Amino acid sequence: MTIKHKPKSSFSSYFLQIICVLSSLSMVSVLKADEPLNIEELRLSKVLVEMPQVLTPFKASRNNFEIALGTVKTTEALGILIREHGDALWRAAVDYMLSDAQMDDRPLYWERLQYRKLLKEHALFIALDQSDQEQILWQLELSSRGQSDLSFKANTPLKILITGFDPFFLDRNLDQSNPSGVTVLFLDNEIIELDGKQAEIQSLVVPVRYADFDQGMIETLLAPYYDKVDMIATISMGRKEFDLERFPGLRRSAEAPDNLNIYTGASKLKPIIPMLNGEPLDGPEFVEFSLPFEAMSKAEGKYKIIDNHKVETLGTGATEPEILTQLADEISVAGSGGGYLSNEISYRSVRLRNYLRPELPVGHIHTPRIKAFEPETSRSIAIQIKEMLRLSLEAL
Repeated sequence: MTIKHKPKSSFSSYFLQIICVLSSLSMVSVLKADEPLNIEELRLSKVLVEMPQVLTPFKASRNNFEIALGTVKTTEALGILIREHGDALWRAAVDYMLSDAQMDDRPLYWERLQYRKLLKEHALFIALDQSDQEQILWQLELSSRGQSDLSFKANTPLKILITGFDPFFLDRNLDQSNPSGVTVLFLDNEIIELDGKQAEIQSLVVPVRYADFDQGMIETLLAPYYDKVDMIATISMGRKEFDLERFPGLRRSAEAPDNLNIYTGASKLKPIIPMLNGEPLDGPEFVEFSLPFEAMSKAEGKYKIIDNHKVETLGTGATEPEILTQLADEISVAGSGGGYLSNEISYRSVRLRNYLRPELPVGHIHTPRIKAFEPETSRSIAIQIKEMLRLSLEAL
């Protein structure tokens, strides 16, 4: 899909056009009907043996889901049930994060896979054709990632949308947590205030799967909110400190698998352009974030907050431009956020801003990395991000 820039005066009608186009995309799960279990779901058997505790927090919800599945007789009823129980799972995960204070995003990730497994074993689901199966699975993905719950209810003057990621590299560390996922669950529905300004935070969690990005998941999830919010911050796990990624790049270059163990074939010698709705993603080689860095950099905590300008290009190699125009004739290898999906969600979200609402603050926060599960480190990260967002109100 090619989106051409429109004058600001036509924003409302153009925005509606974009939403209609995005809504018409074939949003499907990467699971195919002829694959009984995918790689992510197959890991559940190992989880049951090595860390069954991550499957206990929502056991009652899972039992209710299984009982409800046994009562549905029609595809329509199945779709309604999936949306309701996916949404309930998300809300349970938010409540668990706050009430139990474990700073643990893993139960939501692994429970979603349990729901998928139960769904695929259901006779009604098995009887559906492949396209209907994929749509049902997609509804479960969206609702259990916060989409159904994403509404700003507090009536604050300002509104902020943040996104995090699932745990990843699970064949390396099965017990891996992701502080970005922890943060968005911890901050969902939070009200922050600075000098009389108030903002409500709403959250989403996205998968670590190339196919979902290629199918337009980020555009579908984020585009409806560019005219409703005052800032969008995407978050992922990164390096040693906080990096606010100044110049996201278009291309993938990471030689790393996603959570389905899919490799793209990209490398630093052969960076590739991602897809959107069956076509190469259309956009410049680099874009620039618009987060209020000066305000956010004042957030005190354990970690430095870096305005990261570092990128890599085919022509120049590693470089650290001061302004975007210095990259005008370059081919991207890695943006400031790297060459993996962290950089890509940053690029896609800024690209949408450039088309839909150029004045909106949008950008990416890379958190310090953790080893497997470190709840106290994740707590420190989440609290410092909350302070970044609070201080950002100064510029909104």
